[in-house]
Amino acid sequence: MFDFDATLPFMALQFLLLAALLNVIFYKPLTKVLDDRDNYIRTNTLDAQERLAKAERLTQEYEQQLAEARRQSQATIEAAQAEAKKITAQKIAEAQKEAQAQREQAAVEIEQQKQQALSELEQRVDALSRQILEKLLGPTLVR
Repeated sequence: MFDFDATLPFMALQFLLLAALLNVIFYKPLTKVLDDRDNYIRTNTLDAQERLAKAERLTQEYEQQLAEARRQSQATIEAAQAEAKKITAQKIAEAQKEAQAQREQAAVEIEQQKQQALSELEQRVDALSRQILEKLLGPTLVR
């Protein structure tokens, strides 16, 4: 089946030469491309992982800042509400005092008008009494 004459070493030499030639022309550039691609993928993966970690850190920082801002704004709102309640209470107290003062002033004015009306009434009663007496007794006896 096999013939071991001079063609066998020639075929072996031809096979080795073809293997070396394929190695130089095809396999080495192909392995270089595959290695470069592997390095590129590895580099991009590491870079992506670093960026992801940085993004997560920034997200945490922003969330903490947002929570702090919310706490501060809530405290500001509460302080403003407390101040508004205080101002409202003061205004109500002032309005009540002013209303009380106006009531007292009105009571004083009413009392003055009452006294004035009574004095005018007394004067009219005196004048009418005098006129009645003058008509009954005559003008000479009344004085």
